[in-house]
Amino acid sequence: MQEALRQKIIRVCNDKIHSKGPNVGLSFYAFFANKNDNPQLLMEAAQWWIQTHQLDHFEKAVKIKAMVEGMERG
Repeated sequence: MQEALRQKIIRVCNDKIHSKGPNVGLSFYAFFANKNDNPQLLMEAAQWWIQTHQLDHFEKAVKIKAMVEGMERG
């Protein structure tokens, strides 16, 4: 996963947790604006979420944050 995407996921998760609490759920679309301005990054996030980890459409932000933080940087 690109470091820029990794950092963005952590930042969005932190923001959601801070504003809505630890039980807030989100989908991988939460990391992107309504306008698809970076389709390659969107596909990378979708592949990580759907194919690699077979996550549900909505998952707890704390779970996603922990998964991403636990990844080796590459």
